[in-house]
Amino acid sequence: MFIDEVRILVKAGDGGNGCLAFRREKFVPRGGPSGGDGGRGGDVILVSSEHENTLLKFRYNPEHKAERGRHGEGSNRTGADGQSLEVQVPVGTVVYDESTGARLYDFTHPGERFTVASGGRGGKGNARFATSTHQAPTEHEPGRPGEEKRLRLELKLLADVGLVGFPNAGKSTLISRLSAARPKIADYPFTTLEPNLGVVELPDYRSFVVADIPGLIEGAHEGHGLGIQFLRHIERTRLLVHLVDVSEASGRDPVQDFETVMDELASFSRDLVSKPMLVAASKMDVAQDPARVLALRLHVVERGMAYFEISSATGLGIEKLKFAMAERVLAPALPG
Repeated sequence: MFIDEVRILVKAGDGGNGCLAFRREKFVPRGGPSGGDGGRGGDVILVSSEHENTLLKFRYNPEHKAERGRHGEGSNRTGADGQSLEVQVPVGTVVYDESTGARLYDFTHPGERFTVASGGRGGKGNARFATSTHQAPTEHEPGRPGEEKRLRLELKLLADVGLVGFPNAGKSTLISRLSAARPKIADYPFTTLEPNLGVVELPDYRSFVVADIPGLIEGAHEGHGLGIQFLRHIERTRLLVHLVDVSEASGRDPVQDFETVMDELASFSRDLVSKPMLVAASKMDVAQDPARVLALRLHVVERGMAYFEISSATGLGIEKLKFAMAERVLAPALPG
């Protein structure tokens, strides 16, 4: 099961209480205050890991609490600090404060650490309050409480290229042709129920990552269909590939499909429609009406976008599209 948004509670450890104690030992003529300080509470630390790829575990374990500090003891013994708690999250996780909505941290690389809740300071024992004029203090402090926060974790997959389009536009079939990914493929809408990632390898041993999300339909930004809830996964991409079904089987107008998806992207985020985009007319092997294809090509070219014609079934145009993707996402590494 793929889970990309959860709400959790984190609680850092409370500080230990300071101790109230006096020395009363044989052969020690001058006793005095000897209460030690309490230990500091443990922190809750989020750590990004490349070995995690979903937030599913937080669905079943939503509370994470660090150890509290031990109380101070007599003979000026300080309580032990509480052990901090490290919680692993997938790379690509964004941490939000549930109460304020503020973004606290964005994990983009493995091994990043973020202290999301700090442990409470230990209280002072009465020995810390002794002065030349106040030699038998009874004052001592309780430990400070550790921070407690309710968080919303949101996972955004890290991919170079994002595939968008209507349901059944051929996105899953394309990603299976470009990479070793094997998503579920069937001849009905919304076959794809969760995002898929595929690594596309080039002959010179370079590679890039492609993300396929469930298809968009009109009204997706209002909650219709499935794709809108997964659009966050292509927010980090450097390039979008917009697949448009030009076959007669869809029963829809390709130009209208193109504009509908563009409107839904804009409704979700203006940043998405401003990303570099390639447009691919898919299912060319079963496109029997040249007028439909021509209308889409003219419309796309008029908008200044690169246009390709492909068929994942026959392989038509796949290599050309693949190298066009590579040229744009790997441009700094390409020779010349």
